Amino acid sequence: MLRLIETNSPALELVVTLVLPVLIPFVLSLIIGPRLIAILRALKAGQPIREASKGVLAPEHQGKVGTPTMGGLMIISLILLSILLCADLTDPRIHSILLVTGITAFLGFLDDYAKITKKSSDGVSGMFKIGLQFIAAAAASVYLYYAVPGISALYIPFYGLLDIGLIYIPLSLLVIIGTSNAVNLTDGLDGLAAGCMIIGTLAFTLILGPVFSPVMLATAAACAGFLWFNCNPAKVFMGDTGSLALGGLLGTVAVCSGTSLLLVVLGGVFVAEACSVMIQVFWFKYTRKKYGEGRRFFRMAPIHHHFEKCGLTETQVCVRFWIVALLLALLTLALFFTCIY
Repeated sequence: MLRLIETNSPALELVVTLVLPVLIPFVLSLIIGPRLIAILRALKAGQPIREASKGVLAPEHQGKVGTPTMGGLMIISLILLSILLCADLTDPRIHSILLVTGITAFLGFLDDYAKITKKSSDGVSGMFKIGLQFIAAAAASVYLYYAVPGISALYIPFYGLLDIGLIYIPLSLLVIIGTSNAVNLTDGLDGLAAGCMIIGTLAFTLILGPVFSPVMLATAAACAGFLWFNCNPAKVFMGDTGSLALGGLLGTVAVCSGTSLLLVVLGGVFVAEACSVMIQVFWFKYTRKKYGEGRRFFRMAPIHHHFEKCGLTETQVCVRFWIVALLLALLTLALFFTCIY
């Protein structure tokens, strides 16, 4: 909304584009956070912890029982508020980001609510989850393809821009849905997903143009404000409300900016988490069919739990994954700026 105000002042433009998107979500997070945690505790909105019999780290994570979830309500609300105040609301790319973020946040809320009411780690059905993600991603992809000239240009490292035409739509579906679920899978340790999102969105801020700066900075600041309360031992979890929406937002920004391939590198931690689950499922089914009993490729998936099973503490795993995310962000910046110049 503030971007719609006519101004010839570069200083004011700088404030609206770069300063307010950081201050608004971070400061409000510190104010709202304790109150939200108290409300969620009063509502008994505790995160269900899966049993060890299902292959989950029950002994290591028993202390998490009852920790409030749905902290993503704060993250996503502040991101959306910042976008509405500071981004260019006439741009179809911003429309698409708002659409996908809103729908995936709603999906995550339904999933968290189902888990809380059932007092189970099983939320909404997988088919319902994928179906709603598909609707959001398809609506955004088709809208972008026809509303934004040149949107189908894909940036390829060491090559440049390549117009992929109608392939843009199925690729966008894959990127948005895949990123949404990958971030969701990464959200399994205190601060892990939030920290990786901060690193990734700050790197994207340096790569992308001013259209996306308010979105990326607001996301980084909201995740930083949330991490204030989510660092180990966490006082609140973001839940699917936050992780599905953050992934949906990140994937949509990538398809809006032609950087889907760069996102594979930048979001390498998210990619590894998702791939570890797919490998684990495939290997279990394959060995069950071949040997009569299912075997595990990793000690546990997603892969952050594998490292816990190897003897690392939760904090050690989290910080080392942040380091990997930082190195991947630097590699992404090198790939982009080396090719540009």
